[in-house]
Parts: sequence; C-alpha cells; structure tokens
Amino acid sequence: MSSMTVIESAPSLAPRPVASAEPFLRLEGIHKQFGPYPVLHDVCFEMSKGEVVAIIGPSGSGKSTLLRCINQLEPPTQGRVSMDGVHIEAGKALPRTELLKLRRRIGMVFQSFNLFPHLTVLRNVSLAQIRTLGRSAKEADARSMQLLERVGLADKAQHYPARCSGGQQQRIAIARALALDPELMLFDEPTSALDPELGLEVLAVMKELACEGMSMIVVTHEMHFAETVSDRVVVMAEGRIIEQGPSQQVMRQPEHERVIQFLQAVRNR
Repeated sequence: MSSMTVIESAPSLAPRPVASAEPFLRLEGIHKQFGPYPVLHDVCFEMSKGEVVAIIGPSGSGKSTLLRCINQLEPPTQGRVSMDGVHIEAGKALPRTELLKLRRRIGMVFQSFNLFPHLTVLRNVSLAQIRTLGRSAKEADARSMQLLERVGLADKAQHYPARCSGGQQQRIAIARALALDPELMLFDEPTSALDPELGLEVLAVMKELACEGMSMIVVTHEMHFAETVSDRVVVMAEGRIIEQGPSQQVMRQPEHERVIQFLQAVRNR
C-alpha cells in the first residue's frame, strides 16, 4: 500500500462509533510547576472512551506538558489523574508495576519521531512489544507488519529510518505506539516538524484511527483537523483551559476574547 493510498482512502471511511457517555479519563485540579515556574493551573478535564479531543492554543500555554502529565512522564505537582478505574494522586508514589500498566494503556506520538536509527523499521516497531508485552520475535514482527501495512509502509519494513521521509518516520512512530495496543493515543503536535504535504500523510492515518473509534487527545496547530475530525476542541492559554466545546462551535463561534484573538492570528498567517 502506498502513502498516496492512505491519503485517498481516509475520507471514505464509515462514520465513527459514538463515544461512550461515561468518563474514561478525568483530570482534577492539575497543577504543574518546574521549580518556581508554574506551567499548569488547576486544569480540570474529562473525556469519554472513543472521543477525539483537539487541544489548541498559543505556544507556551502548557498543552504538551498537560499530555505528559496524563501519562506521568511529567508527574503533576498537584491534582489527580483517573483513567478507567486507575487513580493517581500527585505526590503519592505509584508502584512501578502500576505505572508501567498505565503507560502501556496510553500510546504517545511526539513532535520528533524518536526512532532508533540503527534498527530497521520493522525492528523499531517490534522491539517494545518483545520487551514490554513479552511477545516472541515472530509474534511481534507479525503484528508490526500488520501495522506497517495499515499506515501504508509495509514496503519499508527492512529499511532504516534515514531512508524514510519525515512523514514516513512519523507514521512509523504511530505504528510503534499502536503496537502496544493502547486504549488512549496522545499526539503532541505530530505534524509540526513536517512540510504540509508530508503532514497530510500523518493526518490521514490519524483520521483513520479516529474513524475506527480510537480515543485520542491531539495537541495541534492543524485547525482544519481540529474542526473537522475532533469531537471537541479545548483551548489553552497561560496554563489554563479558557474555552472548550463542540469543535465547530469553538472554531466558528468562540466566546472567549483570547480564543477569538488566537484563531484570527492563526487564520491570517
């Protein structure tokens, strides 16, 4: 399957399953401070299983830090993270086994691809399955090939990352995250390092995941994706959520003056 096939096929997918009404993820009173510098202030947020949430806002507003607090890459200074029955209180040590269980349930795709340059594409996708899930090399490779086929890159399995474009490397990173069978996917500006054409390849894969009912939180500057793919848009500024609601409502009829200002600046670039 070529990358062009991925781009062309995504819009024809069937409508997404309806998100569950029950909270799947809940953030309560999340604060984050780096030394004397506050980054997040009393962030409260809920999402349902199967929901796609886009987080937008000016640079430095705490969007990426919020994602890292969810999977405990940056433990919150204060507050509580709850995910489908698992509760993590800031300041209370979580047993390593429980922390690893939580992180296995959450896949994350970063701005940079973070692929191992000395390993083939197939090995990059298989390695975590072997070490984290205990799959055999044969089982892991079979699952990896399924996922590489899914993102249109099965023909790159024996290549090294340096022989792949930026868009292809980011799709490999998505396949690697999916290989651990996560229940929630976090995307931290996955197209910010890519030119527009390569970014479309990545967005097509993300749209396909959304259409299949994957729970997703996407920090993005892709306003069209936020409006047309996500169920809800959350706008952050200065470490706080200043507005959230149905995507088209927030993107087309924002209420907060700071949101209006931000959207005008983005659209007039």
